[in-house]
Amino acid sequence: MMICNVNEVSQQYAGTTIFESVTFEVKQGERIGLVGRNGSGKTTLMKLLANSETPSSGSIYWKKGCSIGYLEQMPSYSDDLLVKDVLRTVFAELTEKETEMARLEIAMSQDTNQHQLEQLMNQYGKIQEQYLQDGGYEIDSSMDQVAQGLNIAHLMDATFEQLSGGEQTKVGLAMTLLRNPDLLLLDEPTNHLDFAAIEWLEQFISNYTGAVVIISHDRYFLDKAVQKVIDIEDGEYTIYHSNFSEYVKEKEEKIIKEFQVYEEQQRKIKKMKERAKVLREWANRAVPPNPGLHKKARHMERMIERMEKVKKPIHHKQMNLEINASKRSGKDVVKTKGVSKSYGERLIINDAAVHIRFGEKIGLIGNNGAGKSTLLKLLLGKETPDSGEVKMGENLKVGYLSQHLFIDKSDERLIDVFREPLQIEEGQARHHLANFMFYGQDVFKPISGLSGGEKMRLRLAQLMLENINFLVLDEPTNHLDIESRELVEETLENFQGTILAVSHDRYFLDKLFKKIYWIEHQQVKAYEGGYSWARSKKMENQEKEQ
Repeated sequence: MMICNVNEVSQQYAGTTIFESVTFEVKQGERIGLVGRNGSGKTTLMKLLANSETPSSGSIYWKKGCSIGYLEQMPSYSDDLLVKDVLRTVFAELTEKETEMARLEIAMSQDTNQHQLEQLMNQYGKIQEQYLQDGGYEIDSSMDQVAQGLNIAHLMDATFEQLSGGEQTKVGLAMTLLRNPDLLLLDEPTNHLDFAAIEWLEQFISNYTGAVVIISHDRYFLDKAVQKVIDIEDGEYTIYHSNFSEYVKEKEEKIIKEFQVYEEQQRKIKKMKERAKVLREWANRAVPPNPGLHKKARHMERMIERMEKVKKPIHHKQMNLEINASKRSGKDVVKTKGVSKSYGERLIINDAAVHIRFGEKIGLIGNNGAGKSTLLKLLLGKETPDSGEVKMGENLKVGYLSQHLFIDKSDERLIDVFREPLQIEEGQARHHLANFMFYGQDVFKPISGLSGGEKMRLRLAQLMLENINFLVLDEPTNHLDIESRELVEETLENFQGTILAVSHDRYFLDKLFKKIYWIEHQQVKAYEGGYSWARSKKMENQEKEQ
């Protein structure tokens, strides 16, 4: 069954074309991924599908009575409203039926004549039947299932206003899923989710009976969650009937063929131009000049003019990344023994033994709130352990990339923030920033005007010049599109120093890291392998313990 039909849709803002002539169908049960570089128009297309914006041209049709679930902006709630009550607002119609059933139960319990009682019972039966069909008796179990899956069960009795921005976003995602719409639209749904919640969401989507359209930069998530990919690039779109990994292969093959066709045509055009030039020279040398040869030369030039030119495949400018490590540190970079840390009554890390050697690339992972940031601070000397010791190696030059970038510099200019720790001339700074795609007047933007991805690029640009040998990264791929993530991965792979990274990006962890420290239940366990290997060993150990 067709849920939504997009027909020759184009969108423009202030005379700039975002994309044009987009046509596709969304059918019941389909799971579609929207991919493309940041700024390519993915979120714009999502808003059109959500009917929250109108296309500049073309049309979008939804099936009659189609319900749409799209988390765009969280509404505000009163200060004293609990999270569980916020979630129950999804079931407003069923709640009204509950109230009406309760009123009728009170009325039936009072003294009344037989005729009135029969009327009340008849009315109650009709409402109860509708309540049953609409899943009224499953409200609490549905809320519990989603809350457990997204790891927000511990927030249910907190007021909504007490939650952090990330926690509020997770509650918004829970509300969207609970609505169970015909068309479920998810824009970066794995942001703020830990591994367990991401895996639960993958399973939820795979069992979803409606249609799902997803924007995500999480490559493993896209592989598990989608079966069709719509790639938006330079205002044009291409549909691939595959998961993400197959889409990558097909797109690479497509680009190679396009270059081959373009280059073949260019060779043909060059030969024809050379032939036309020779004919003209012969015609002019003849005595008298030969009009027949002139005519042949002109005919060949017209053939070139009438030829349908193959568009040259676009090669996008990319960041020029290269981190030059300073002098190597000592063999042992960081070593801990029996380290424990509590905040008040809450134990965060217990008896942790961590050993990081020079040149190792190590991933630090765990669910939200497990203690990853605490352990990072302990290893960097920003926090003091309650017990145990942390021993830092010799000749360490640490470069730290935090999740919370430039918070205290929102009013300062990009170029000034960039130059501050580096002490370099403005011309040199602008040249270096250009390698990170900050051109012209962009360098004078205030920090407050930068997106999350732009702030990440700016910090990476600084790290390139800081001559570090120990790189500590806290969610380095957040806010980056897939192409930028791949470039960062390539850069880190070639870095000759030591890397310690906190990340929820499973693809990133598998590609770069051969050792994982996994924090769970206050314990820090080491696994000599990437994320997938560590997860399989962790599952094996759990099965043995049962």
